[in-house]
Amino acid sequence: MRRVSNHSQQRLLRGETLDLLRKSSHTEERLKCGVLLMRRKDMGMKYIIVLGDGMADEPIESLGGRTPLAFAKTPAMDRLGKMSQIGMVHTIPEGMKPGSDTANLAVLGYDPSIYYSGRSPLEALSIGVAMKETDIALRCNIVTISEEEAVFEEKRIIDHSSGEISTEDCAVLLEAVRKELETEVYRFYTGTSYRHCLVWDRGKVVELTPPHDVLGQTIGQHLPEDKVLREMMKRSYNILVNHPINQERKRKGLNPANCCWFWGAGTKPKLDSFEEKTGKKGMMVSAVDLLKGIATGAGMGVCQVEGANGGLHTNYEGKVQAALKALLEDGYDFVYIHIEAPDEMGHQGSVEKKVQAIEYLDERVLKPLTECLDNRQVDYRLLVLPDHPTPIRVRTHTADSVPYMLYDSTAPLAVDWDYNEENAKKSGNYEEQGYRLIGHLLEP
Repeated sequence: MRRVSNHSQQRLLRGETLDLLRKSSHTEERLKCGVLLMRRKDMGMKYIIVLGDGMADEPIESLGGRTPLAFAKTPAMDRLGKMSQIGMVHTIPEGMKPGSDTANLAVLGYDPSIYYSGRSPLEALSIGVAMKETDIALRCNIVTISEEEAVFEEKRIIDHSSGEISTEDCAVLLEAVRKELETEVYRFYTGTSYRHCLVWDRGKVVELTPPHDVLGQTIGQHLPEDKVLREMMKRSYNILVNHPINQERKRKGLNPANCCWFWGAGTKPKLDSFEEKTGKKGMMVSAVDLLKGIATGAGMGVCQVEGANGGLHTNYEGKVQAALKALLEDGYDFVYIHIEAPDEMGHQGSVEKKVQAIEYLDERVLKPLTECLDNRQVDYRLLVLPDHPTPIRVRTHTADSVPYMLYDSTAPLAVDWDYNEENAKKSGNYEEQGYRLIGHLLEP
């Protein structure tokens, strides 16, 4: 091994390693820098969760009776699996709906039955909405509904994400809606991609249907019972259907973002400090407002990664760089890396793209992350898991248990299994209360 001077070593430790990671386009070249570095005795144990949203699934005939996780080529997971504890964990409390909100709260150690107050309020925190105690926040998706039917209630919901529309285009569309519909009682706020927020002054928590739960169905039976919300959705379609952005999208063969869809109503959230609960200084790396909102409410750091959009072609490398910088340069003990793509591909019903999303997570997140930490000789504990299943068969979330993998670089196991749903069930390891799993990661 090449020896370096103390001066050179210190310069590398201050961040030139990550500069090399950013500038190089090949994994092998990116990781050469780690070989030059001596162990940081004062760094202490680092803790990481890599969460593949909706990654769990059911056996699929076209994959030879395997799940996407079992079918995907995942050499990094396979390597770690043979040194890790694997098992199943139930992240959705009995009687609660299977959502990324409740499930990710549980994975972070917050019992959803105590801390959950609605999905949209968590997202509102992320985009800087200063909610009053009397406010109700609602998610405002801009979705694709069919256009051929004359009666609004007879239209069908085609796509909950409007083809993963860009934030820039969707912000223009939301502004058109805001000009026509916003009042002192109902205020719109721009989020990310198709995900936005409506705040209802002195409103009420009403039962609303998530759009990804009713894809392909006629919308009439799923519209809000509240007359004002229902009329706003109807008027939003009239505002958006012929908007120039949507006319251009249709010319390009893209799904138009032609209707607002309200769901996820809730009150101002109250989360305990993550650092006070765990003794660990935490950082969230996610493109999704929900996850950034949970982190904000918990007093964690939130990293903004350019090009991270929550889709299949997000900036995976940028997320890894952000996580490593937080752990190795900025003094964070814990990083939560959230990858949304498997969930989105599950909602789209695309087997091929869900497999690809899992392979991207393996090749472009787990592999460079663990190789760099190993080359730096950093002690770390790593938890890999989904938050909930998003089976291709149903194109929405289910409350089934999910597989986890727990690896400790200081105490690797010697086992003979790969990480997937079938092997995790066979392991016999099971955590019934999902919010307790993080304790296994953080235990001394």
